[in-house]
Amino acid sequence: MQAETLAVFIPTFFFVSVTPGLCMTLALTLGMSIGLKRSLPMMWGELLGVGLVATLGIVGIAAMMLQFPKVFLVFKIIGGLYLAWIGIEMWRSRGRLAIPETPDASISIQPWDLALRGFITAVSNPKGWAFLLSLLPPFIDHSRPIGTQLVLMLTIVLTMEFGCLLAYASGGQALRHLLLKQGNVRLLNRITGSLMIAIGIWLILN
Repeated sequence: MQAETLAVFIPTFFFVSVTPGLCMTLALTLGMSIGLKRSLPMMWGELLGVGLVATLGIVGIAAMMLQFPKVFLVFKIIGGLYLAWIGIEMWRSRGRLAIPETPDASISIQPWDLALRGFITAVSNPKGWAFLLSLLPPFIDHSRPIGTQLVLMLTIVLTMEFGCLLAYASGGQALRHLLLKQGNVRLLNRITGSLMIAIGIWLILN
């Protein structure tokens, strides 16, 4: 890619990544509920989903998704209901993501489960598809090797996405420490649960 192209590509996709959306809200929520370090598997799953969507957008396979919108709609609704149910459980201080109200209890959740949630959120996010499908193809130079450009684009996009996920999760963790210090465990569960419910509804209605 030429330097002039990169000079436009990098700030464009940084803006796309840093803008609050489903994935960033999920990172913020998990940062509050389980902390930054334990949220990392969700981020790996989310990055895998973003990489898949970006690759499909570049090679043109994503056009098939546009021809069968009902399949995408069903997948999106199932993903939204799944996240909303998790939020309801957290709001009630129940479920694996809820912060225990007893000091000797701990949160137990499998990394693969978090990774799956991140992947589902990324792949079923209409905003992500819209941005990647509309913004990536114009940056492709068909006179140069497509594979090399794809690798470079994905590296840049995923690096910025990961940095923004870390920033949002860190902000959530800071809020977590503040509320736990004040003994507001139930309030923290309800805040994170409400955010998770909002992500689910947002995904369904988007």
